Amino acid sequence: MQIRYIMLCKAGVIAMMKQFRVLVVDDEERILNFLRSKLKVSGYDVVAASNGKTALELVQTQEPDLMVLDVLMPGMDGFETLKELRTFSSIPVIILSAKGAYSDRIRGLGLGADDYLPKPFNPDELVARIEAVKRRLTPAPSRILLETLTLGDITIDFKKHQVVVRGQQVHLTRIEWLLLSELSQNAGRLMLYDELLVRVWGPEYRDDVHLLRTWISRLRYKVEKDPSVPTLIHTMPKTGYIIDQPSS
Repeated sequence: MQIRYIMLCKAGVIAMMKQFRVLVVDDEERILNFLRSKLKVSGYDVVAASNGKTALELVQTQEPDLMVLDVLMPGMDGFETLKELRTFSSIPVIILSAKGAYSDRIRGLGLGADDYLPKPFNPDELVARIEAVKRRLTPAPSRILLETLTLGDITIDFKKHQVVVRGQQVHLTRIEWLLLSELSQNAGRLMLYDELLVRVWGPEYRDDVHLLRTWISRLRYKVEKDPSVPTLIHTMPKTGYIIDQPSS
């Protein structure tokens, strides 16, 4: 296991802090070099790959904390790389692509990407999105108010991060878990679109309602008996979502 640290000096005390490692994957050398420089200046440890096969190998040998992945690559493209990645790793992935079509964004999210940024992009926005991912990797302890909660035929164990639906344990992605946690911890209260977006993704996403709707749909598919007629997560049109207060 490789361990990387940066040294911080505060009040005369030298402390060691683990650096956040980003794996950048793009077949264009100029983009790789630019992103490597930008992210290093922003305080990240950076490794790079020019193709999907090498990227998958680096995930196992370099243990990155996050991957920035281009879609349009020869051979194994970004979508194929992401699909293979999700068979053995759950690290966050931000997709970069000149293919800005909404269908491609949905496909990337469906394969397990955490975010999707179309090219050309502002490098400062990429850094902001990486920071947003970092923030939600370790939810604040103050968020966890309950140990377990039962909502109809669904039981949520907040300490173990487990969800049991009709007697069967269901695997949720990191985003799905955060969404369900926020909604269920606030059962009985309407949560507005921008409130959920800020809590789960960060302030940079407060207006991205399409992103929220996509992930709510994915969550419903896993926890609702009939996702087309949801009985757990209710939509308040043009406003937000709510889970009913559990009956005592």
